[in-house]
Amino acid sequence: MLNRSPLLACADDYANGEVIAPHCHGQVQFIHAISGVMRVTTGQGSWVVPPGHALWVPQAMEHEIRMTGNVQMRTLFIHPSALGFRVSACQVVKVSALVRELILAAIGGLGAPQREARDQHLLGLLFAELEGAPPLATHVPLPLQPRLKSLCEAFVANPAQESTLQDWADQSNMSSRTLARLFLRELGMTFGEWRTRTRLILSLQRLALGVSILEVALEHGYQSPSAFSAMFKRELGYAPSHYQVG
Repeated sequence: MLNRSPLLACADDYANGEVIAPHCHGQVQFIHAISGVMRVTTGQGSWVVPPGHALWVPQAMEHEIRMTGNVQMRTLFIHPSALGFRVSACQVVKVSALVRELILAAIGGLGAPQREARDQHLLGLLFAELEGAPPLATHVPLPLQPRLKSLCEAFVANPAQESTLQDWADQSNMSSRTLARLFLRELGMTFGEWRTRTRLILSLQRLALGVSILEVALEHGYQSPSAFSAMFKRELGYAPSHYQVG
């Protein structure tokens, strides 16, 4: 990190399918996707970061990043004491045009003695804008119970699978009623609710590759693009076309 700045800004580009292995940092991270989609996974779940959004990652939290599409990643590493608020959990937020330009300006270089006053103003505005960035609910929660977590992780890796609650119960050597109660206790939602929400969130990755809404809908078990779009907007707040590339 630059000696004169509480922030380091980096620009990295990745190809479709690249993976950054689990790691952590001593600073808070603000990971912005200019293009492509990132899926960031921690012990608490996965967060899908579509273009024009970013993910807050707390200091010292181990995470893995998987790329869908050609990802232009722009990352801020921020000393926790520099922020006027605490980042205690991962959260996806919308990146405004102003924040994007401030990030790019920070990447252009901070810390030159002759630009100290300018840098202080830039960082003050950037941190103020980051605090007010609107959140986006693209979190796929994962349970702590080992058997259930293993099944959920397998579903995240292959969300097209059509396994039922009874199928999962059989694989876990428990009754469907016990598994249903476990879902509610661990995740605060039913099996069906979790599966629907997970599929919708993960479908962002397919939309970012330019796959048609019809094809994405059929891949995720919907009979029509209108039904998929209605459920998508209800759960995520936007129509799937908002995130579609191409």
